[in-house]
Amino acid sequence: MNSAELEARAALMRVADAGDTMMGRLVAHSGAPAAVRAIRERTIPPEFAAQEAQHQPLAKLDQRLSTWHARLAAADSAGAPEADLVAGERLGARLIVPGSPEWPTQLDQLGATRPLGLWLHGTVDLRFSCLRSVAIVGARAATPYGVHVAAEFGLGLGEDGWTVVSGGAYGVDGAAHRGALASDTPTVVVLACGVDISYPRGHHELFAAVRDQGVIVSECPPGVHPTRARFLIRNRLIAALSRGTVVVEAALRSGALNTATHALGLNRHLAAVPGPVTSTLSAGCHHLLRERKATCVTTPEEVIELVGTIGGDLAPSARGPAVPRDALSEVTRKVLDAVPSRGGTGPASIALSAGVSLDATLSALGGLAAAGYIERVEKGWRLRRASASYRKADTTLPDPADSTGADTFIEPPPSVVPASSVVPMSSVVPASSVVPMPSVVPASSVVPMPSVVPASSVEPPTSVELAARADPPANVEPTPRGEPQCESGVAREGRTVREG
Repeated sequence: MNSAELEARAALMRVADAGDTMMGRLVAHSGAPAAVRAIRERTIPPEFAAQEAQHQPLAKLDQRLSTWHARLAAADSAGAPEADLVAGERLGARLIVPGSPEWPTQLDQLGATRPLGLWLHGTVDLRFSCLRSVAIVGARAATPYGVHVAAEFGLGLGEDGWTVVSGGAYGVDGAAHRGALASDTPTVVVLACGVDISYPRGHHELFAAVRDQGVIVSECPPGVHPTRARFLIRNRLIAALSRGTVVVEAALRSGALNTATHALGLNRHLAAVPGPVTSTLSAGCHHLLRERKATCVTTPEEVIELVGTIGGDLAPSARGPAVPRDALSEVTRKVLDAVPSRGGTGPASIALSAGVSLDATLSALGGLAAAGYIERVEKGWRLRRASASYRKADTTLPDPADSTGADTFIEPPPSVVPASSVVPMSSVVPASSVVPMPSVVPASSVVPMPSVVPASSVEPPTSVELAARADPPANVEPTPRGEPQCESGVAREGRTVREG
């Protein structure tokens, strides 16, 4: 590439807006150096004017020519394009144009909107990096779900040798770049400003890491700040540089959907990640899926299968977890389904329920018993119960006959004792062996128990006991007459019953 072509295109990048179709057609018709001379002299080639007259009025062409002439005069006074080339070289950036060894030829599909040139700042070759590349785009105000998916996709694609292309914005873009950097794979950041400007500023360190491991791309000269229109025009480069575009999260009005539109216009693969139906940030993805404009993807492997070579990059088939019953034959499964879980039944009943012969049933029962599926009980065969694990907590225990725990038993509380189990003390301890203890417990606390001890066996009170009844101690309350008695005739709450 000669220096005249390079300087002419650098000057035109100062003159025309990014994606200017009229400038693209002028350069395609006359060449970059001739276009610069025509703008500086304010003379449009007649052939080009006649061609443009078929698309729009000549008045609009004259107005556009006046704007270009004024911008070129301002650029000449500022020393452009030589100043831009020197500034780029000082930053470590480089300018590539169509025909350069590093120029990605897939950008030629943009037609009249093909960029006049690209400023690059990084260590990797842009053309080589974009041979196997995927664009990941999405919302800036992404949810944690979107950030996680974008980082996972960036890491998964990078580990398989695919370059991640995105816009370097907050949210999904930044997460995708970080995932790619974590896989030690190049990543491409396409900016809507000069390569010397970090926008957003919070990604200054991220862009520095991309320059060391990837490349930053922009069609704007150094020092140009971003505008809303430049963001939308920039999206066509993201879609054109990659084989396919993945929309992770996008609202119904989102710049990511603008990138998706460019991808569809370029016949690139388009994929979308489904999200919660209640999330407005996934409404755009769901719209693309509903309209069948995008393919549903949930893993990096599915993305690679979509954009990779046919038959060479197939994603593994998703299967549920394997269970031991999957290895059983059809007859054995029928027999196993016919075995009851409780009680038990004989082989003839099992064969009738399973709809197989008795010989096949007996063979299957033997194999199932050896494999631990069933067990023999008194009534025949039943499903083997799972081993019960008992907690230390005071919980109810499952019935051994029911492994599901549907029937449970509860042990009676230790404090509840049937009255029939109470043994009279007279049959255990002779009444004559009970020694009165007037010095310990007043006689007034003794409750007669005619139902347990016959009254005739009670000794008459002594004089000491009579005196105690007349004047009980202050610290002992007399026993209420309505208080229930202890059936066993033993000591209760500090009061002793004397028998015999």
